Amino acid sequence: MTKINALSGPLTDAEVDAWWAIQVAAHAVDAAALPGLPPPARVEAAGRLRVPSPRGPVARWATAEGDGQAALLLFTEEGNTHAAFLDELTVRPDARRRGVGTALWERVREELLARGRTSVATIADLGGPGQAFAESLGFRNVLPMAWYVQELPATAPPVPATPGYELMTWSGLVPDAWAPALAVAHGAMQDAPSGDSDEAFRPWTVERLHAAQRLILDRGGELTTVAALTPAGEVAAYTVLVLPDPRGPRALQYDTVVVPGHRGRGLGRAVKLRMLERAAARHPGLRRIGTTVADDNGPMRAVNEALGYRRERDAGLFQLGL
Repeated sequence: MTKINALSGPLTDAEVDAWWAIQVAAHAVDAAALPGLPPPARVEAAGRLRVPSPRGPVARWATAEGDGQAALLLFTEEGNTHAAFLDELTVRPDARRRGVGTALWERVREELLARGRTSVATIADLGGPGQAFAESLGFRNVLPMAWYVQELPATAPPVPATPGYELMTWSGLVPDAWAPALAVAHGAMQDAPSGDSDEAFRPWTVERLHAAQRLILDRGGELTTVAALTPAGEVAAYTVLVLPDPRGPRALQYDTVVVPGHRGRGLGRAVKLRMLERAAARHPGLRRIGTTVADDNGPMRAVNEALGYRRERDAGLFQLGL
């Protein structure tokens, strides 16, 4: 019988190392066909374990044998207290098919029911053990998506002119003067494809925007924003680049949004190219940028394809009703 221990309180370095070791071992097997995908960085693992999410508490468990672990984010924000996100359920490859994953899931499920949650979601690559395990539990893919990657070119392509708009770049927290406008622009994400997700869209405020940005920084990452600004002080478009490990070779392209009323003017391409230019100059060790795009998001897939992104692997947002 698999013994499972709840992890609570500040984690020691040894506990962080043990958690990270399981992630690295799983990556070595599950990503063997993706040689360009770097293993999880310790700084990222430690940040996620030690810095709480503003969206709610995270419950974590590890097996007594040190061969499996799980993390569950329980939303406390208004409109989403019925839902949760399974941030991780990982079993060391040499311990799979022995009931470890099932035992961890049963502990997760007990927590979900005890907290009155009726929906839980997770993200898994298609064709891998994550999808197979999720579907065996009854999860279904409610938002097909894919990972796309772009190799940083030796010379950054020129940034096209943006008549009527000024491109500005911020590192770290958005300046207070532009925070309200950027929060409004974030609201344009409401029309992005979300499939049949049970998670409710929440309005973006300056407080929520700063909390999300501080989380990245407090967890040891770096954050850069490029925005297209109008003379009236609006943020017409923006894109965000995150380095979970500032010394690592791979960055993540977070949101890229063009506000309705400013679309069809090449602003999405312009902010991404300016970001590419700044990333190459600021992070000489950076080699690749990865991002996820929903299969239904044709306009963003077209922009990425024009910039040289290639589809790396299929994924999906999997959801289970309880």
